Amino acid sequence: MKFHALLLALSPVPLTACATPATAPLLPADHNGPPEIPAPVPEISAERMSEITRVLASDEFQGRSMGGPGEAKTIPYLIEQFKAAGLEPAGENGGWTQTVPMIRTKLQPPMSFSVRQNGKAFPLRFPNDIYLSTVRPVERARIANAPLVFVGYGVTAPERGWDDFKGVDLKGKVAVFLVNDPDFEASASDPVSGKFGGQTMTFYGRWVYKFEEAARRGAIGALIVHDTPGAGYGWNVVQSAAGENFNIVLPPGAQQPVLLQGWIQGPVATEMFKRAGYDLAELRRKARTAEFKPVDLKASFSANAPVELERITSRNVLGKLTGSRFPNETVSYGGHWDAYGIGPADAQGRTVRPGAADDALGLAAMIEIARKFSAGPRPQRTLLFAAWTSEERGLLGSEYYAQHPLYPHETMVANLTLDTLQFAGPVKDVVLIGKGQSEMEQLLADAAKAQGRYVTPEGHPERGLFYRADHFTLAKRGVPVLLNMALAGAYDFQNGGRQAGEAWLSEFTGKCYHQT
Repeated sequence: MKFHALLLALSPVPLTACATPATAPLLPADHNGPPEIPAPVPEISAERMSEITRVLASDEFQGRSMGGPGEAKTIPYLIEQFKAAGLEPAGENGGWTQTVPMIRTKLQPPMSFSVRQNGKAFPLRFPNDIYLSTVRPVERARIANAPLVFVGYGVTAPERGWDDFKGVDLKGKVAVFLVNDPDFEASASDPVSGKFGGQTMTFYGRWVYKFEEAARRGAIGALIVHDTPGAGYGWNVVQSAAGENFNIVLPPGAQQPVLLQGWIQGPVATEMFKRAGYDLAELRRKARTAEFKPVDLKASFSANAPVELERITSRNVLGKLTGSRFPNETVSYGGHWDAYGIGPADAQGRTVRPGAADDALGLAAMIEIARKFSAGPRPQRTLLFAAWTSEERGLLGSEYYAQHPLYPHETMVANLTLDTLQFAGPVKDVVLIGKGQSEMEQLLADAAKAQGRYVTPEGHPERGLFYRADHFTLAKRGVPVLLNMALAGAYDFQNGGRQAGEAWLSEFTGKCYHQT
């Protein structure tokens, strides 16, 4: 097993936003010698966490978007906090940061989108009917009468005996996908049941996979039919970026993304399919079979939108505590500093999207964990603390780090990511996201037991949270990971139990997630 157990590296994680965990007993390390015994260290301060969160989420930081005034405020503040927590620089050239070259794009008015069927053009309103963006470095996104092809769930999984494409030629076409996995809506008696994850989303169900698969097959565009249960979030979340997108600068020869990618409202798609002579509900059922073949929708898609293109430099912030015994091995903590910047006014007239819970609070917790370690005896392994850029735009900061690591993946024995922590009150359980994905699960169970708590599987596995945070870019490179994210649900609140936990999650995702 690659991970040499050090519960000292796990015990301070604030598994609720303001709870102060007890120190868990240690498991023996695989290295020769006695296990590390932690000495008493200061408690995690909810007050300091609250203040860091308040500052990062203040209007002064302008929603912490990349490459602009928000980042110019955020990076020095995080470096200041890392220094105050007792960390050493862990970035490039002995500094605190890693440079991440990126492009920023934003669709601009006047823009037009339409579907042509039966000799008639049907306009699509942005962002009411359709939401699109581009991650190509172009100054105009233009598609002229590209054929629309329905590809079901758009999955090619030979290890599961599944291929939705059946050799269809998508070059120059727009692929239309269903969200999630082929067995997401399957009943127990359905032949596809259990082929994928059922109610537990696999990576094949994620929009990232579908957009990438469309690009690999030469499509010019990709549209996913939105439905809230399958996506795990409503249309309000889909359109929250207001046509803006980011990408890391791709190396020469890299696969180019599709020109336009995004979502189409479920009812709008239903009407489009109906005009083509198809029942979308019936095609959904067919798409849950291995015999499914792509469907020509007898329609074409056109788009014309100016693109505001900007080449920017963003930064990851990295600090460390050098290990006392095995300094070349790392245990990493991560959270992301970016939020959604400034957008259209909401119902209260607010234009700043501050990202207080997502993920200023996670960073505050990580900084407090660093402070606690710094105040105590040095752990045996080096602890790396990372504040990633551009998580909200596709895990871009951590992906760039994963492609250009400053500390080898082979010697990173664990990553713990704190993203959108639960802040409503203490709970009796610890929610495990991505059951079966990490060799650290037993360590988590032991740490929870030491606190008088128990481990619960995530309450909403259909949301695919394991693939939606920065730990995933490291997991893809073989690093053992754990994710702490409130969106998983299943919390057993000390006051109100699971009913209170689900009520809080429903309100948070409906009114706050990616909005405040």
